[in-house]
Amino acid sequence: MRNASLFDLSGRKALVTGASRGIGRSIAEALSAAGADVAVTARTLASLEDTTAAIRAAGGVAHAIALDVTDVERCRTATDEAASLLGGLDILVNNAGMEEVRPSLDVDEALWDRIVDTNLKGAFFCAQAAARQMRDAGRPGAIINLCSLTSEVGIPTAVPYGSSKSGLLGMTRALAAEWAELGIRVNAIAPGYFRTAMTDVFYSNEAWQQSMLAKIPQRRFGDLSDLHGIAVFLASDAAAYITGQSIPVDGGFLASI
Repeated sequence: MRNASLFDLSGRKALVTGASRGIGRSIAEALSAAGADVAVTARTLASLEDTTAAIRAAGGVAHAIALDVTDVERCRTATDEAASLLGGLDILVNNAGMEEVRPSLDVDEALWDRIVDTNLKGAFFCAQAAARQMRDAGRPGAIINLCSLTSEVGIPTAVPYGSSKSGLLGMTRALAAEWAELGIRVNAIAPGYFRTAMTDVFYSNEAWQQSMLAKIPQRRFGDLSDLHGIAVFLASDAAAYITGQSIPVDGGFLASI
């Protein structure tokens, strides 16, 4: 087998949640460029128009599906819809997420539930629905969860977010152990500091930027393209013997603290 073919996703069917912008859109485009047919989700169909247009303009196959991952039943029906549109399901990328910076003493139940339900509960029920699709079709699969540096380290004013992402790491490991017998691999990507719409509030502070850059050995923030290779790798046959792992993409941040 040629090495390049290990990373070829031709014929694979992928579902990416939270793909209207930022990391989700970038990963959806990367999977498509590697050959996968892609279904993308966001809360509204209108917000997915740019993503699907970009994938189709590059010659790929893209379908848009409306999904609020806090709706457990909709997680199931949207996953079933994706499998129907694509003709099966081989890859799930659980990217949908939210964050709101707030001192922990000011966190209320509504904020806690909104963040944890989106980042952890929604990810589980999307994974469950995808695994059922893969099992019932008798096809192996790859599930990729978007964890975070906060899965490993404590960040002030991000307690609900960090709790959800730590839970997501635990979920990744437990599902990997349980679903290996089904031929389903479950891994995670833990992005470091990437500027997206969700994190833009931090990057408007020049002092914060300089302070963070000093902690990153590569002395730069991540570019969305830095996530392409790891996403394609974990979705592909090149990672056939890798499951239950979380791989940081952080310019060396975690290794240096």
